[in-house]
Amino acid sequence: MNNPPNHDSDSVSGRQRLLTALNHQEPDRIPLDLGSTQVTGIHVTAYHKLRQALGLPPVEAQICDQIQGLALPDSDLLECLGVDVRGLFPLNSHNWNVVETEITDEQSGEKYWSYHDEWGITHYKPRPDGLYYTVRFSPLDQPELTVQDIERHPWPRMDDPRRIEGLRDQAECYRAAGFAVMLKDPFAGIFEMAQRIVGMENLLVLMASDSAVAGALFNKLAELKVSFWEMALPQLADVVDVISHADDYGTQVSQIISPRMYRQQVKPHWKTVFDCVRRLAPNVRRFFHSCGNVRPLIPDFIELGGEILNPVHIRATGMEPAALKRDFGDVLVFWGGGVDTQGVLPYGTPQQVKDDVRRNLDALAPGGGYVFNTVHNIQADIPVENLVAMYEALREA
Repeated sequence: MNNPPNHDSDSVSGRQRLLTALNHQEPDRIPLDLGSTQVTGIHVTAYHKLRQALGLPPVEAQICDQIQGLALPDSDLLECLGVDVRGLFPLNSHNWNVVETEITDEQSGEKYWSYHDEWGITHYKPRPDGLYYTVRFSPLDQPELTVQDIERHPWPRMDDPRRIEGLRDQAECYRAAGFAVMLKDPFAGIFEMAQRIVGMENLLVLMASDSAVAGALFNKLAELKVSFWEMALPQLADVVDVISHADDYGTQVSQIISPRMYRQQVKPHWKTVFDCVRRLAPNVRRFFHSCGNVRPLIPDFIELGGEILNPVHIRATGMEPAALKRDFGDVLVFWGGGVDTQGVLPYGTPQQVKDDVRRNLDALAPGGGYVFNTVHNIQADIPVENLVAMYEALREA
């Protein structure tokens, strides 16, 4: 396959292009992201196929997220596609001290790779050819969990300066080359990380029956996030354009918890985090990721200080692109939603992919305030001809 044409204007840098879109103005072309965060990336299997299709030489891909199997795209592919933003990945449990061991499950007899992380969480991935890790053991998934149990848990030090070693130099190089810079949150969202620590079912029961214990857990996770930002932002804020946060609340049709429960129990802790980031990095734009139908919560994200919504889950109920643009396009930038990754991208024809891209761009891109990416990460089973068609449609827009 031929490379998708890269028709960037010599006079417009990727950073200028992105900032123009973030200011709700139309740039020379729609800005493109691939791999600047752990929610806008590409699985390593698909990455190798895409490189081959674009005529790029084989590489041993660097993995930026071991749990999701995400490749950190190499500069030659990013330049080939005309990607405008580069990501900074602090050291965390998905990319640091990942030591895999081979085990056989005593109950099923199935073989796995096992990984025990800095939070006390154990993850399993089927061996030998599993694609992803999933949580197998949550350290505080226990009956009668108490505030004292939460306080005694050996929490990781998020203010460890090793987590950001070398990131300033990376950011300065990216800026000098004309690219925008994204800095990702050091760990999953407050609600999502709490599920990993105590188990999803246990957390939901706690929120309904013992909100004080659930609140203690949320508060601890917010404290850890603040400790990271208070360490990192004095060193990085002036060389970063966007900071990404993520917390999943949506399902395909509704929300995991009610908007009322979110506002009472989760949102106040996110306010603590957002207030910290706004204080330490007032000129950096704030990106918030939440999958599924989060339409009832969008005003809350805006109130917290969210400026960019990702992934624009266009297949979920209530997330129709034209309606989102109509109702929130004056205050929110939409980052993603360029193609349906649940149905069209994996199962459609290249022409259907192109048609879907054009529909979504027609809804989301006019007037600026839009950055192209898929709905969440590009998965391992995506036909490579559909990926090429997606990028061709973007270039033709």
